[in-house]
Parts: sequence; structure tokens; C-alpha cells
Amino acid sequence: MAVWDLSVTVEELGPDAPPLKISVTSDLHIGGAILKIVDKTQIKKDWSDHALWWEQKQQWLLKPAWTLDKCGIHADARLSFTPQHKPLRLGMPNGITLKLRACFSSSVFRTVMGICKLLNIRRPEELSLLRPVEEKKKKKDKDVEGEVYDITCAPLPSGTVLTLANGMPAYFADSPEMEAVYKLLSVSQPAPPPETIVKMYRPMNVVDKAQVNGRWLDSSRSLLQQGVKENDKLFLRFKYYSFHELSPRTDAVRLVQLYEQARWSILLEDIECTEEEMMLFAALQYHIGKVSLTEPQMVVSSPAMDDLDSALQCLEVKMEGGQNNTVDVLDTMTTAPELHDYLKLLRPKKLTLKPYKQYWFKFKETSISYYKSKEESTKEPIQEMNLRGCEVVPDVSVAGQKFCIRLLIPEAEGMNEVYLRCENEQQYSRWMAGCRLASKGKTLADSSYSSEVQNIQSFLAMQRTTPRTDTPQTDESINTHSLVSPRYQKKYKAKQLTPRILEAYQNVAQLSLSDGIQKFLQIWQALPDFGISYFVVRFKGCRKDEVLGIANNRLIRIDLSVSDVVKTWRYNTMRQWNVNWDIKQVAIEFNGNVNIAFSCVTADCKIVHEYIGGYIFMSTRNRDQGDTLNEELFHKLTGGHEAL
Repeated sequence: MAVWDLSVTVEELGPDAPPLKISVTSDLHIGGAILKIVDKTQIKKDWSDHALWWEQKQQWLLKPAWTLDKCGIHADARLSFTPQHKPLRLGMPNGITLKLRACFSSSVFRTVMGICKLLNIRRPEELSLLRPVEEKKKKKDKDVEGEVYDITCAPLPSGTVLTLANGMPAYFADSPEMEAVYKLLSVSQPAPPPETIVKMYRPMNVVDKAQVNGRWLDSSRSLLQQGVKENDKLFLRFKYYSFHELSPRTDAVRLVQLYEQARWSILLEDIECTEEEMMLFAALQYHIGKVSLTEPQMVVSSPAMDDLDSALQCLEVKMEGGQNNTVDVLDTMTTAPELHDYLKLLRPKKLTLKPYKQYWFKFKETSISYYKSKEESTKEPIQEMNLRGCEVVPDVSVAGQKFCIRLLIPEAEGMNEVYLRCENEQQYSRWMAGCRLASKGKTLADSSYSSEVQNIQSFLAMQRTTPRTDTPQTDESINTHSLVSPRYQKKYKAKQLTPRILEAYQNVAQLSLSDGIQKFLQIWQALPDFGISYFVVRFKGCRKDEVLGIANNRLIRIDLSVSDVVKTWRYNTMRQWNVNWDIKQVAIEFNGNVNIAFSCVTADCKIVHEYIGGYIFMSTRNRDQGDTLNEELFHKLTGGHEAL
């Protein structure tokens, strides 16, 4: 067989060194070629992390048993012999930048798994890597960057990571500098100065938010395949808003980083919230910052104690279930839970100012019916509304005693908008909990109904401000403008904000550090716009751009001109979805012979496809799996045509 020369660039020989030429035949396998390259360099070192990168084809040659002929390599190929793990600057959700070794040869999904294992973050499937915004730098800003914390000395985690009693991986205890980095990751950072918040990029509208989602890296391809070079900067962010089993015991870093991402989404107005909610978020930030100084780390325990706790909890549930099991079954067989009450109804219509009108309402299964009066409830209702798949939006002002529920109910021609007004907090909590469950296809008989009511009531109680004589009106340690978004920095002076934040603080002052963080996340997740990732798309047959919102349980079609929800589709009604990779179009089929198709304007259709498949993958996780990941299923649901 003919012998020919193969040119290979070896990084260790320096950037100016000419490529090595090795004599090969087409039936030589990749492993044999690597042995020849190592012999020719005459450098004695550990080459186990090195692999061949094919520049023209933009692909790694990672199968050592494959021959050069099978890979399609000929004499004109330009190969590079380079380490698979390279330094990468990683921007964390809390604003610090780490320099660490990341895998440039495996898929981004697996690279993120490696990074999360290194940093002790569970559930890596919820995170991904985001490109930074391309900024035109001025000459004077050329070298302006915050401190970079170098942890490239940390060993690449393989197998089970040894952790200390406080949950910290053992290698972070190797030096005081490494330990300080772990503390930065696992402890909430002080509130940023107001000037920093004002200078940071804030999305002004839904199109700006859509532009951000166009910067996600492809989970199926490697960093090098996507043009990421050694020492480039990327951001690690929670991509999928579906958080599985958050536990202060095992998730110190994960909880703090999620809290920081939530906090910045509030401060940078990435998600809308009311003024009362903003004051509560500010009070919780103030409390968490204060407690972090005295209670520097969330309580963690050993895996053995965790197993014991979960076993005891499971036993407790079984025993509780066993005591009243027969009674519960009989109750559910005889009476299905219902809600009955007088509520006020409003159907907003353009150019009209109709007042709320009182009706007698009945909530049964997943439907709401209403009648002229209680006496009429034995007759046919005026209307029955099935809430399955509807949008449920709170419209509440505790101070103004306004307790409204906004319902966007899907119908054939679009969304039917209805407002329900409740008289008080108790009535609102019951009906709001029922509406939320019904939108997911659950009834009032569902076991989560009572806890949903309690969560809503505790949230309202936190917003209730009752000025007390012992409440300090000022506090020198509180920098109020660091705790609210620029909108409220402009609207109020610090001396106006301080007493309001301190009043809200009285409702959360008794919370521990982990409870404070979890309460912040709980309220963040209850916001109407929580967890919606936006994309500008063009629906098939339409001439104008619209917005597609992707949440963890539904797709939302939004009119770009007025930002109104046009239609909602739930994943549980989805039959299949396909991508035409040639024309970059996503087509989805739902129950009832409903078909939609759209092309993406602000992002590659692969990102949209990955979001839909990713959320469906998240819904397949269960407690029995533990921390094991079905990586093959993830790639089947999110990969492009190359995955098949």
C-alpha cells in the first residue's frame, strides 16, 4: 500500500514550529498515527489527554481503532494534535469569573456535566453555556475585566468526588485560595452598588429578551466545533426552569447560584413584578445578605444521613397514608370537592369600560361555571369555562385590597380573557390554587391543593405591611438602591424606600439562610412571566414576526405589536414535532388535528428544538432515578439530524 506524508501541528512544539510530517498508509488506524506523532516529538510527558483535531472538517478524531481511510483523511488534511481539556473563563450567575479546565472535545452537554461535577452542582442537565454579548470595545476599556479566579489546578473529576463534612469537594481544601473560591460559589455575594446595576445591560422589551436566547451553545456539539477557543469567556446559566429536588443539604452551590440568577433577573428587569413584590424581594435580599455574614454556609449533611432522613420521611408518609386510607377512599367515592362562592367577573373588551359584575360561581373538576345567583345554580349556567391549558395570572395588591385572577382560556379562535375578583385573601387563595391546578389538568381532589393554598396565603402574608412602633425607619447598613431595579431607583429616594423595605423585612427576619433563599426562589417562580424563554418567529402563512414563548409545560404565541397572548399549547397535548433542517422550520402537531409551523428569526431553530425536547426530557425525571442521567434520551430529544 502506498506510503504518504501526513502534516500534523503539535501545540507543545510552540506556535512558530512547522507541522510535523509523519509517513503513513491509508490502513493505519488513528491510535497508530498518534503513537508516531508522540515518537517524532521526542517529548516525554503524559499525552493521554491529547487527541487529533481535523481543521477543515471541524471535527475530532476520537475513535482510535478507525483507519485514516475510514475517517476520510488524505494527504491534504490539516490535523492538530492538541489537549482535549483546555482553560476556559467561565462567568458564573453570581458575577464571578472562574478560569478552569473544560473539555473541548465532548458535546457541550457532557462538558457542562464535567464543569458541574467540578463545582459540586447537582442536576447539570438544567444548565448550559451562553455566549457573551459581542461588544465594540473602546481603546481605554481594552483591558478592563474583573478578577478571574484560577482553579485550573483542580483535578478533572472522574467517578465519585470525595467531599468533606461540609459538602465541599476535597480538592478545594488544598489551599486557602481554593477554599476562598468555593466560599464565593456557595455563599451569597453582597448587594452590588446601584451604579453597577444601572450600567449593566437590561433587555428593554421582549425582542431584546429573544436576542439573549439566540446565544445558547448547541448541546450536541463540542466547544471547538462551535468556534470556542482556549481562554475564551462563556457564561454558565440555568437554561431550563425546571428544578428537580432542590435540597439545602446537598445543593449549597446550586441553590446559591440559582438564587443569584433569580436576583439578577429581578434587578435587571428581565422579569416583571409588582411594586409590592419588589419590596419583598428587596427585604429578602437584605435578610439573606445579613444572615450570610453570621451563618456563612447552608447546613449540609453526609449522604448516609440523607438516606436515613429520606427513609424516615417515606415511612412517615406511609404510616400517615395507612391511618385514614379507607376513609379517604370512601370520601372521594361519595363527594368530589367543589368550590362555591360569589365572585365578581369582568370580560375586558377594547374601547369599553365595563365594571365588574357579581355572579354565583361553582368550581368543579377543572371547570368554572357561573350563574346569576345562588338560587339559579340548580339551572343551566350562564357559561362553563374549562381551565385545562389556560394561563393563570395573579393581579394582586395587598395594600390596595385588590385580589384578582386573570384567566386566558384557549379557544378555537384565540384566547378568551376573563378577570375574577375575590373579596379577601382567603377566598383568593382557594380559587387561585384551584385555577392553577385546573390549568395543569388537576382537580381540587389533588393532594397538592391544600399546600398550594398555604403557599399563596404565606406569600400574601409576606406582602402585608403592618407598621409597628418597634420597626426602625432607617438602617445605616442598608443600601436600598442596591436592592431594587433601576425603575424604582429613579422613582423613589433612598429615604422613601428604606422604611418600606424594613417593614417587609419584619415578615422574613426569622427565616434561616436556606429558608430565605428558598422563599426568594418560591416567590420568583410564582411570578406570571417566570420561566418563559422568548424567540422571535415567523409562523407559516403569516407575513409579520411574532413571539414564541417556551415554558416548562407549554408554548405561548404572543402578538409582537401589543405583547398579548394569542394562543397557548400544552406539551401534554403534543403528538409530535419535526424540524425541516433544510428550510430551518419547526412543525408541531397537537391533539385535535391542530398543526403549527414556524421559522426562527432571532435564533437557530436547533435552539428552539432543544428547548422543547429539553423540557420534555426534564418531565421524565423522577425521584427513583437519583442523580443518574439518561444521556441517550436527552440527545434523542434534543439532538439534530446528526443525532439520529
